[in-house]
Amino acid sequence: MTDFAITASGLRKSYQDKVVLDGIDLNVRAGTVFSLLGPNGAGKTTTVNVLTTLSKADGGTVRVAGHDIATEAKAVRAAIGVTGQFAAVDELLTGQENLQLMVDLNRVPAKDGQRVVTELLDRFDLVEAARKPASTYSGGMRRKLDLAMTLVGNPRIIFLDEPTTGLDPRSRRTMWSIIRDLVADGVTIFLTTQYLEEADQLADRVAVLDQGRLVAEGTPDELKRRLPGTHVRLRFATGAELDVAARIFAGSTRDDDALSLRVPGDGGTDSLRALLDTLDEHSLKAEGFTVHTPDLDDVFLALTGRTTEVAAK
Repeated sequence: MTDFAITASGLRKSYQDKVVLDGIDLNVRAGTVFSLLGPNGAGKTTTVNVLTTLSKADGGTVRVAGHDIATEAKAVRAAIGVTGQFAAVDELLTGQENLQLMVDLNRVPAKDGQRVVTELLDRFDLVEAARKPASTYSGGMRRKLDLAMTLVGNPRIIFLDEPTTGLDPRSRRTMWSIIRDLVADGVTIFLTTQYLEEADQLADRVAVLDQGRLVAEGTPDELKRRLPGTHVRLRFATGAELDVAARIFAGSTRDDDALSLRVPGDGGTDSLRALLDTLDEHSLKAEGFTVHTPDLDDVFLALTGRTTEVAAK
């Protein structure tokens, strides 16, 4: 596999007269988390379906794990794992039986099968529930079992399509921890989500998809710095110091009750260094400072014209 686990150029997909993917380009570096954001109907799941060979593209070229999805679909499938929006577990089987089923389907040698099942039950903290029917599992436990089943084939690229939808905050954070561990082992994660905090916490790079087009791509911090509103908040010990600072920094906003000053900036190291140098030149000393940037919700709204709450409806 090259430095890039997934590459796509000019990817197109339509259903009758509706264009779902309108020529998108993707480059996902191996061993990273790449998050695709977008409102419902933006084309996220369609993108996953095409990249995983579940749906055929109408145009463009795609390579996954170094293989062309059109001519080497079998090799692509052998290299990937897919976890969809809903846990694909057999509720009549126990957790252990679900994993054993995947071992059999993946033709894992008998001498290794039991070891694989045991290791995955332990890794996902499912040992106590291993012999209970999956129908008795909580939503978080089902998602963990679903992902454990995906790992039976030891995929190096895993597609997670909104994997924490419907989970409580504790279960969501458990899933985040599992994803981080997978990446630490060198696995590439392609993540779609409507939870902006999730992308902010996990993703090395984020792409925003809207109406079939990629409207932005970058690290979470890069995307947030594109928006106005980034500022440094300086806190002073006295009102006199605040008065002087307010005169020095044009365009700043003061808060007399908090003895603080909000100074516009881009959040970068160069502008921060210049701000601190200016304070030093005027013999001013701030009690403390914090850098505030727009969050991914702000980015999402600016790029798509919708908040995540509206988009999820």
